[in-house]
Amino acid sequence: MKEQNHPLYSIDRDHIDRLLAKEEPEDSDIVDLARLFLRYEGFPGALDLQEDMSKALKLWGLSRETLNIKARTIWEAGFRPGRTVDDVVGSGFDTEDKENN
Repeated sequence: MKEQNHPLYSIDRDHIDRLLAKEEPEDSDIVDLARLFLRYEGFPGALDLQEDMSKALKLWGLSRETLNIKARTIWEAGFRPGRTVDDVVGSGFDTEDKENN
């Protein structure tokens, strides 16, 4: 089988390099790695990315099963990419317009 190029390879390479530099992953790192594993599962290519994802798991002392459980728990607790703690409090109607201050 011929190895294929993934259209998101360069973006994902940056993400995986960032994850490999983390000794202690944050919630967003756990979610990112789980997402990347799903993206490349069964993909016939990007073997270097797949190997580095496994390295990150080993660095963090996690199995794929534990990673998925943690990611699911994080999502169920209300995690959404790009949202900060300040964004999840209140309805949005009770905040001041920061541009007019």
